[in-house]
Amino acid sequence: MSKAFTREDDGADDAPDAELQSLPVRKNYITPKGHAKLKDELHLLLNKTRPDLTQVVAWAASNGDRSENADYIYGKKRLREIDRRIRFLTKRLEIAEVIDPAQVRSPTIAFGATVTFENEAGARKTVAIVGIDEIDPARGRISWISPLAKTLLGQRTGDVVLFRSPKGEEELEIKQIEFKEIGE
Repeated sequence: MSKAFTREDDGADDAPDAELQSLPVRKNYITPKGHAKLKDELHLLLNKTRPDLTQVVAWAASNGDRSENADYIYGKKRLREIDRRIRFLTKRLEIAEVIDPAQVRSPTIAFGATVTFENEAGARKTVAIVGIDEIDPARGRISWISPLAKTLLGQRTGDVVLFRSPKGEEELEIKQIEFKEIGE
């Protein structure tokens, strides 16, 4: 069969979004800043990135033969990627439950808490428990569904917990719990 009559497809249109399937189906707990960041990205994709790319694809299509038109082929592939990201962001925002850490009043560790703990060797670490879409381990932001967060949730200042990680078991003593705005 001639290649002209076959469809080159990376499966992006028919395959379910793997990124979306790997996330929990329950509520998407998120901080106000994280929610705003997702909304801003969606707005940019819908109102700037996608329309601009659509113009490029239309121009490339008007140049004739599409089978060997790199601008057209790449543009269509990029449009599929953008559409997939738009679907992902839309679904995440639909199930979002915005929780402002500065408004939480709890004696125990909960979503939005900034927790300082110390390990057996005396090394201190501070982490903020944030939404799945906001994680940044380099900045001490961990997801509320991460193993460390699950170990810490519900604990109080002074509690000692056993954290099991791939490196082994480690006792952590909770030194401080704060509920404050989690900055950029």
